[in-house]
Amino acid sequence: MMGALSSLRKRASRKGDVVRIRSVEEILSTLDSDGTVDGQLFMPEMLQYAGREVRVRSSAHKTCDGAARIRKMDNTVHLEGLKCDGSAHGGCQAGCQLFWREEWLRPASEPQPAASATTDETATARLMSNTQRTNDVGESVYRCQATDIRRASRPLSQFDPRQYVRDLTSGNVTFRVFFVGLAVFVFKKYQLMSQRILPRRLWIHSGKPYPFYQGTGTGARTPIVDVAPGQLVEIRSRDEIMPTLSQENRNRSMSFDSEMIPFCGARARVDRHVKRIIDETTGKMIKLSDCVVLDDVVCQGIYHRFCQREIPTYWRSAWLRTLNDQDGAELGV
Repeated sequence: MMGALSSLRKRASRKGDVVRIRSVEEILSTLDSDGTVDGQLFMPEMLQYAGREVRVRSSAHKTCDGAARIRKMDNTVHLEGLKCDGSAHGGCQAGCQLFWREEWLRPASEPQPAASATTDETATARLMSNTQRTNDVGESVYRCQATDIRRASRPLSQFDPRQYVRDLTSGNVTFRVFFVGLAVFVFKKYQLMSQRILPRRLWIHSGKPYPFYQGTGTGARTPIVDVAPGQLVEIRSRDEIMPTLSQENRNRSMSFDSEMIPFCGARARVDRHVKRIIDETTGKMIKLSDCVVLDDVVCQGIYHRFCQREIPTYWRSAWLRTLNDQDGAELGV
C-alpha cells in the first residue's frame, strides 16, 4: 500500500488527475480511534462515494479556517463534485466541499480490489459516533470536517513562498489568477504600511485593502424577493448593494465578503435556499433566513491566498434581480 500511496502523491496532487476512492473497508482501516487520519475526519456522508472514480478538483495543501486565516494541510485534495449533503449532521445545508486524504484514494489505473466485507450500515454506525462532541460547557454539538479544520492543519505564514509555488505547480491557479492575487496581496501590505508611516493625505482609499467597498446603510432587514431554485437572476451592482449594508459590511448578521464583489452584475441560477448550517467555530446548528445560494457562485480565494475550499457565498434575495429564461438563453446561462 505504501508504494501505491507514494505513486498517488506524485500524480493525484494536481488538478485534473483521475483517482479512485478506496473501498469502505480500506478507508476504515486507516482511521484512528477518533475517526481521523492526522486530524482529518472521515464522515458518514463520504461513504456513498467509496469505489467511485473521480477527478481531483484541487490540491488542498492549504485552506482557510472559516475565519479568514490560512492554514497548511498535508496529503489532502478536493474531488470534483463531491460535497457534503449534511445527512449525518442534522441536515446542514452548507454544502461544503469534502476533504480527502490521499490514504483514502488510489491511482485510477490500479485494479479494483475485491468487494468490501464491511457493510455500509456497519460503517455508518461506526462513523456516526464521531459526528457529535461535548463542548466546554457540557453541550452536545456537531463535529465535522469544517469544525475540525484546525485539528487537521497547522499555521502557515503568509510569507512562506513554498505555498505559492505549490499553488501554481498543483494547477490550482493559472498564471493570470496568480499574478492578480499577488498584486492584491502586495497592495494590501502597502496599504497597511502606508497607515503606519505616511500622512493621511497620502493614503489611497483611506488605506483600505482592495477591492474598495464599504456599506453606506444601517444593515437593517431588506425586503424578501421571491426567488425559486432554478430561477435565473442577476446579482445587483455594488452601488445597489452598498446601501443595504452597515459600515461593517453586514446586513443584519450576514456579511458581504470581498470575494462576492467580482460577481456583482453577473447572472446565475438559484441553487437553493439555506435555512440551517453548522457554525464552524461552535459546532452548533444555526438558523438562517432570506439566504440564497447560486449555482457555481463560490469564494474563489483571490483575496484569501488562493484557498480552494470554494465555500458557497450567501446572498440576500434583495441583492438579486429576477430574470426570465429568454435572458438566460441569449447568454447561455
